[in-house]
Amino acid sequence: MKVAIYGAGAIGGWMGVKLAQAGHDVSVVARGATLTALQQHGLRLIQGGETHAVKVTASDKPADLGAQDLVVVAVKGPAMASVAARIAPLLSAQTIVLTAMNGVPWWFCDGLGEDFAGKRLKPIDPDGAIAAAIPSAQTVGCVVHASCLVDSPGVIRHHQGNGLIIGEASGHASERVAALTATLAAAGFNASASEQIQRDVWYKLWGNMTMNPISAFTGATTDRILSDELVRNFVTSIMLEAKEIGARFGIPIAQAPADRHEVTLKLGAMKTSMLQDVQAGKAVELDALVAAVRELGQLTDVPTPYTDALLGLARLHASTLGLYPRQ
Repeated sequence: MKVAIYGAGAIGGWMGVKLAQAGHDVSVVARGATLTALQQHGLRLIQGGETHAVKVTASDKPADLGAQDLVVVAVKGPAMASVAARIAPLLSAQTIVLTAMNGVPWWFCDGLGEDFAGKRLKPIDPDGAIAAAIPSAQTVGCVVHASCLVDSPGVIRHHQGNGLIIGEASGHASERVAALTATLAAAGFNASASEQIQRDVWYKLWGNMTMNPISAFTGATTDRILSDELVRNFVTSIMLEAKEIGARFGIPIAQAPADRHEVTLKLGAMKTSMLQDVQAGKAVELDALVAAVRELGQLTDVPTPYTDALLGLARLHASTLGLYPRQ
C-alpha cells in the first residue's frame, strides 16, 4: 500500500516505522526539524533496546506525495483545521483516512443513530470545514492503546502497548475495515475491528478527559491526582456526568469510576500527554477531550457542572500560557 503519515509524532511515527518494515511505501507530511531529520536519517523507532530506522519520503507539501491508499492522521486536535485545509492532494475516491487521535473526533456523531447522525460539534469542527475536507464515508476511526514518546525529531521511543482498534466512522462493520485490520496485524500491531468505534472512543475518553487536563494545570502525575481524596472525588463526579451522557446516546459504560481509578493507579506515576504538551509549550487539545463532552451533555440534556468547572480551569490555565487561543 501507499501510506502517508500526517503527523509524525509519537503515535504516527511508531505506526509509520512498523508499516514501512512490513513493506508498505510510507511517506510523511512533516515540517521544520522533523522534516530535516526524516530527510537525513529516515524515521527511527527505539523499541526493546534496539533502534530501527526506515527510509521514508518526506515533504511539507502534500502535493509532492500524491494520492495514497491509506492516510494515517495522527495529530493533536488543535492541528486538525490545518490538516483539513492541506490534505486534498493525498486523497482519491478510494483513499482510507485512518484517524489515530485522542478524544471526540469530528465524525463521532455519525455512528450514533438517526437522532445524532450528521451533527457537528462546534468545539471540534465549528464551521464544518474538517468534515467537508475528509468525508465520513472515507474515514475509519482508530483507538490507540500504546505509549510512545518523541525522543527527538524523527526519533520515537516505544514504551508499552501495541493495540489498535479500528472501525468505520459510520459505526458499522465493513469489508474494508476487516481488510485493514488484517494489514495492520500483519505489520505487527495487535489490531482488532470494532462494530461501533464510537464505543471504544468513548470508553478511552472516559479516563483521559479527567487525567489529562488536571495533570496539565497541576503538574501532577496520575498517581498523585488519584491519591488526593478531594481531587479523586472531583474526577469521579466528572466521570459520572460523562457516563450519563453516553447512556443517553446509546453507549452505556458498565464500570464505576472507582474501577477505572484502579486501572489508572496500576500504571504508576504516569505523566499524561497533555502535561507533556504544556511543559513543551505546545497547544493543548481541550476541545476534543472536554469541550466536546460538554456539548454532548447539552445535546442530551445532561447537566455538567463538574465538567464545566474542569473545562474552565484547564482553559484558563492554558490560555494564560498561550496554549489555548480560542475562548
